[in-house]
Amino acid sequence: MAALSEMWQDNDRLLMRPSPLAPPTFTPCKELVDFLHDDCRVLVIGAGGLGCELLKDLALAGFRQIEVIDMDTIDLSNLNRQFLFRSKDIGRDKATVAAEFINKRVAGCNVVPHFKKIQEFDASFYRKFHMVICGLDSVKARRWINSMLVSLVQYDADGSVKQETVIPLIDGGTEGFLGNCRVILPGVSPCVECTLYLFPPQKTFPMCTLASTPRLPEHCIEYAKVVLWPRERKDDKLDGDNPDHVSWLYQQASERAKEFGIQGVTYRLTQGVVKNIIPNVASTSAVIAAACANEAFKLASSCCSSLSNYFLFNDLDGVAVSVQEFCKSEECLVCATAPIECPCSLDMSLTQLREHLADAPFRMEAPGITTRTAEGKNKTLYLPAPPALEKATRKNLDASLSDLGLEYGQVLYVTAETAAMPLRIQLQSP
Repeated sequence: MAALSEMWQDNDRLLMRPSPLAPPTFTPCKELVDFLHDDCRVLVIGAGGLGCELLKDLALAGFRQIEVIDMDTIDLSNLNRQFLFRSKDIGRDKATVAAEFINKRVAGCNVVPHFKKIQEFDASFYRKFHMVICGLDSVKARRWINSMLVSLVQYDADGSVKQETVIPLIDGGTEGFLGNCRVILPGVSPCVECTLYLFPPQKTFPMCTLASTPRLPEHCIEYAKVVLWPRERKDDKLDGDNPDHVSWLYQQASERAKEFGIQGVTYRLTQGVVKNIIPNVASTSAVIAAACANEAFKLASSCCSSLSNYFLFNDLDGVAVSVQEFCKSEECLVCATAPIECPCSLDMSLTQLREHLADAPFRMEAPGITTRTAEGKNKTLYLPAPPALEKATRKNLDASLSDLGLEYGQVLYVTAETAAMPLRIQLQSP
C-alpha cells in the first residue's frame, strides 16, 4: 500500500494544497483525490493510435474507473504506434487487449472494454459517466456521440441548463503533424455540430476519371468502392471496419490497377481510402492525448480552469500551438433549442429534399423524415430502415412536398446516421 500511495503523491500535491493558479471554486481536500481514484467514471471512445495514449495517460494521472469502446481488431500495421499491442495480439479486438495491458501495468486501475459500436449503447449507458473522451478517426462517430450527449441535457423551466445533466466531451483529433483538443460542455459551449465546418467533406474523384482514365491507385480503389461494390454486392452494406469487405475491395482494385498498369494498391491504402484515414504520427498522438488527459484532470478536480475551448497543435514546421474560443451557433442542428430553418420549394420532391439535407450545411447521412399532422399524430414520410418501413414509404420519394401535405412553417423530424436523436428542421420559403 505504501508503494501505491507514493505512486499518486503528485495528485496529493495538486489536490490537497491551495494554489494561486486555482479558480475560486477550488477547495483542496482529500475527498477530491478519493473521487478521482474511486468514483470518477470516464469513457474513452477509440483504442487506436490516440486511444492507446489516452488510456495510458488517464491511468497514470490517477483515473481508475475507465471504460473503453472500440469496434476494431488489431492489424500488423497498428504495431508501429499503438504501443499497448504486440504481435501475439493480431486479430484480437483492440478494446480488450488495451484494457488487459493497462489493468496489468497500472496497479488499482480498472479498465472495462467494450468490443462494440458506440451506436449499440443507449442513453442510460452514457448517462453513468462523468465525462467522455474521444480518440476517433471518424467525423460520423464524433457527430453521433456529440448528439447523444446533447440529448442528455435537461433544462429548467426558464430554459437554463441543469448543470448536473451536462456530461463534458473532450475531443482529440490528429491529422499527420496537426492535432487538436477541444472541451465541449453540451448545451453550454459550442458542440461538434456548431463547428462542422472544421471537418471538410471527404475528397471525391470525378466518375469519368474513375471509369475511363484512372491514374492513381486511389482511383482504382474508389472505383471498386463506388462502382463494383454496388453492382456485385448490392445486398451488403459496405463496412470499412470489416476485414472481409476491405479484402474484397483490395482484390478488385488490384485487378483494375493491373489492367491499367498502375502500381501502389495495397491493403493498407485500400483501408485508408475506404475510411478516409490520414496517416498517424505517433508524436502528434502523444501530445494531443496528453492535452486531453490534462483537461480531464482539470474537469474532474476543478484545480484549474478548463480549456475554452479549442487547442491546436502544429509541428509540421517547428512547433506552434494556439487556443481559439469558438461560439455556439444559433443555427446548430443539434444543440439549438428551436427548429432550424430549411429554405426549400414545396414543388421539390421528397428525394430532392433528402439530397438537400445531405449537402452542406446539413450534411446528414441517410436521412429519414417524419412530421406531425395538425391533429398531433406522427406521420412517416420516409425511413431508409428497417427494410419493411423503407418499402412502405418508398412511394413518397417521388411525390412533391405539397402533395405530401407539407406547408411552410411545418416542422420535420429528421433521423440520420450521424445523430443519436431526431433533428428538427422547419420548412421555409426560399
